[in-house]
Amino acid sequence: MGEPNSSQDRAGILIHALPYIQRYRGKTIVVKYGGNAMISPELKAAVIQDVVLMACVGIRTVLVHGGGPEIDQLLKKTGKESRFVQGLRYTDAETMELVQMVLAGKLNKDIVALVQQAGGQALGLCGIDGSFLEGVRYRSGGEDLGFVGEITRVNTDLLETVLNGGYIPVVSTVAIGTESDAGQSLNINADIAAAKIAAALKAEKLLLMTDVRGVLKDLNDPDSLLKVIYRKELDDLKKQGVVSKGMIPKIECCSLALDGGVSRTHIIDGRLPHALLIELFTDEGIGTMIV
Repeated sequence: MGEPNSSQDRAGILIHALPYIQRYRGKTIVVKYGGNAMISPELKAAVIQDVVLMACVGIRTVLVHGGGPEIDQLLKKTGKESRFVQGLRYTDAETMELVQMVLAGKLNKDIVALVQQAGGQALGLCGIDGSFLEGVRYRSGGEDLGFVGEITRVNTDLLETVLNGGYIPVVSTVAIGTESDAGQSLNINADIAAAKIAAALKAEKLLLMTDVRGVLKDLNDPDSLLKVIYRKELDDLKKQGVVSKGMIPKIECCSLALDGGVSRTHIIDGRLPHALLIELFTDEGIGTMIV
């Protein structure tokens, strides 16, 4: 959006946003925050401002964050190598300690502080708090991923209490183990966690912030963005190769959320300042919507 050049233009923008504010007021929206938007200071500030504005106009906003680059940096400092299996970080006991330190500790509290600084009210949580994310170790094809987990239950009571109290939950995706992993911290993929949380809360929307424009019909043509995809089309798009590589897990997260009762899911470009506001409060929106 261009810079408004008069008071009249600014008023027009606000009036344009009014129907969207009315539509989403009181609704729950889950934002998965990650990628370049967490690294660039300018983008970081824009995301935090967007989230605070969303909360100020009555949207029940849940911010779920990743932290891959920060974890990589700490592992490098401690002389540990990052290893990925099926796109998931292999997490031995020592790595799990470091993941928990970064996600549930420094990074989570840094984001909370930014929200507070921008005039919002936030509460930092990880899935261990109140056992609101329970899980077991992930098993797929006999591969050992260490303490990588999959969520078996989202206990929404704590999140509802925080939201009803007027706070923005800032969630890091460390879960508490159950069954044979009882009491063990588990590393959960942030996209999947956001989808599960959105489904459990019956959210109006799940917004996944990524480092791409959305789903492209032709990967070599940035103007071939698919603005709307229907759930029933996803399998065909995979077969055609339109949905491939790193986009597959994003699409699977959207499917998971939709199948769990979320109304709409969006894959949006977090490299664009104020991407959240453009998606929520303008007619054209950005990125790809999956419904």
